[in-house]
Amino acid sequence: MATLQRIRNRAGILVAIIIGLALVAFILGDILNASSSLLRPNQLRIAEINGESVQYPDFQRKVEETAEIYKMNTGQTQLDDNAWAQIREQVWQEYVREAVMDPAYEELGLAVTGDELFDLVQGSNLHPIIQQLFINRNTGQVDRSAVLQFLRAVNSGTATEQQKAYWLYIEDQIKKDRIQTKYSNLVRQGLFVTSAEAKASLNEKNKNVSIEFVSLPYESISDSSVTVSDKDLQAYYNEHKENYKQDPSRSIEYIAFNVTATEEDDANTLKWVEDAKTEFANIQDNAQYVNVNSDVRFQNVYEKQENMPADIAEFAFNGQVGDVYGPLKENNSYKLVKIDDIADLPDSVEARHILIKPETVGSYDAALALADSLKTLIENGTKFTTLASEYSEDPGSAAKGGDLGWFKRNQMVKQFEDAAFNGDVNKLYVATTQFGVHLIQPTSKGKAVKQVRLAELVRNIEPSTKTYQMVYAQASKFASENTSGSAFEESAKEQGLSKRVARLGENDRQVVGLDQSRSLIRAAYQAEENDILVNNEGSTIFEFGDNFVIAKLSGIQDEGYTALNEVAPTIKLAVLKEKKAEALIAKMKEASSAGDIDAVASKLGVEVQSASNIHFDLFSVPVIGVEPAVVGTVVSMEKGQLSAPVKGNRGVYIAKVVSINELNNNNLDAERNRLAQAIAYRANIQAYEAQRKAAEIDDRRAKFY
Repeated sequence: MATLQRIRNRAGILVAIIIGLALVAFILGDILNASSSLLRPNQLRIAEINGESVQYPDFQRKVEETAEIYKMNTGQTQLDDNAWAQIREQVWQEYVREAVMDPAYEELGLAVTGDELFDLVQGSNLHPIIQQLFINRNTGQVDRSAVLQFLRAVNSGTATEQQKAYWLYIEDQIKKDRIQTKYSNLVRQGLFVTSAEAKASLNEKNKNVSIEFVSLPYESISDSSVTVSDKDLQAYYNEHKENYKQDPSRSIEYIAFNVTATEEDDANTLKWVEDAKTEFANIQDNAQYVNVNSDVRFQNVYEKQENMPADIAEFAFNGQVGDVYGPLKENNSYKLVKIDDIADLPDSVEARHILIKPETVGSYDAALALADSLKTLIENGTKFTTLASEYSEDPGSAAKGGDLGWFKRNQMVKQFEDAAFNGDVNKLYVATTQFGVHLIQPTSKGKAVKQVRLAELVRNIEPSTKTYQMVYAQASKFASENTSGSAFEESAKEQGLSKRVARLGENDRQVVGLDQSRSLIRAAYQAEENDILVNNEGSTIFEFGDNFVIAKLSGIQDEGYTALNEVAPTIKLAVLKEKKAEALIAKMKEASSAGDIDAVASKLGVEVQSASNIHFDLFSVPVIGVEPAVVGTVVSMEKGQLSAPVKGNRGVYIAKVVSINELNNNNLDAERNRLAQAIAYRANIQAYEAQRKAAEIDDRRAKFY
């Protein structure tokens, strides 16, 4: 019944889906009846995937449904912008996957039959979703009777419409996962690792070499001594052009007028705190006063002297209850500190508990009722350890009869700590936390020491309305005087204003450093090059947190290749490295004619270094760092062999293999299985990506969100 109750509780949330969808239909119906041109199919098309149109109302309906499931699974009632963005992205990926993969499934004859679904839901091969939803928290096993009971309720009409809707969602997820597994299995069956491949892999892993080496780092040649021409840049760009592919983007330049507290704001904050000192000193209920007047709520915490800052500790442990210290300036605030209470308290306690999760028994009320029943049983003689092992949902302590051992203050959540530290030894207390309902029994306490609880009246130093108005006036003046991109550029330079730049994708959620700045990105995609960007209200001033922002569109990048002039600084660094490598290789070749690593080092004026246990799978070489070219070279060499100069990431190297340690791992079957698993894992991802890459996708979500 507990599982059915959980379904009922969750399904209640789904009422919002039905109401929400009805409201969407109502609103869209009105617009349709008004024959608004807004609802022409092309204007409502949020995407097109392989020729199939995705309409905004359908997409948004799916977003709303998924959002309610998300709330249900996380226990949240409200979602922030980031959560909504994640949900929209999840729904989009589902649309794309279905549009891309469904034809592939159909062509291969893949489907999920009714018998298969029955087996996954209530047969001998229960799907992990069913196992998780219907698990018995006490036994850790699936409660099959609960599955059957719920399904009977759904089929007989006892379950509500909302519960049925939730069940349909579960079934849909199971079917999607099942057919995707079938496809992945087909791909996996088409892959094979030969004995030769497994043997080669074993040989690579078994061979461990130790080396001596010399190196010349690239920084040993100064940049100024290397000439890089425009011809060099163009040649490198042409050779590596595929590295500079770009998606469509927009470049903006913007000025942020940041609102920060002034000296006047600082002085006014200090005066407020000073004026409050007398009243704060005379108040009796410190907690209530702080919670009403302070920017930081009252902290019901006792501290030892060594845990406080030195100046506050000296005041607190030499003063009396009611004494006030300050004002003090700390970080970006002023505060008064008042001694609220002094007590001799233990700094540690030993306790045990039984945790009851509301989702298991149906609600917090049911959890509290169960905790009270267990409390009565223990008080009447039942062993705490027995009930903890049977009922507690904290697996770590349940296995030890609920024992948590010793813990200090501030290690547990507040409600739990209060019961454990303030309660009498061996008495039972019920506390509610974000984890559930706890039945707590302190079993021993440490030595009592003097501790002080402080009440702190804190006032943050923040910009005043006057300051906001002043900064807005500055931004407004700049905006009104600079209505074109060229004027923006000239005025910013004349006034010495710091101009920032950003490159934006159409579906980016925000500009780095500007909170909740999606509107600026949308404006960039609605503007012409060199335009000043305009927000939805027609203003050129955007407000993001404590910033008033004015921006211009400085560039439009179409899909294709980034222009050489835009990547020239990066390419110059790469060309410098190439030219330095050529010079160092030539120098090392000349030195290597000596034929001995010590002689090479002497000619180059460097020391011989060593590294050991190098094998083919090694990512980072001891002493050297991430140098795959060095690894690949030395593991293929014979003992005593001196390498040619090797161009690496950080410099050029010459190495000599001084010893080879051959391991004796000859389990060919195990290596074949390992390689097959690795290939199958990659193939599952790559098979879908290949299908997606071949699809024609016109994504217009940025026009709607």
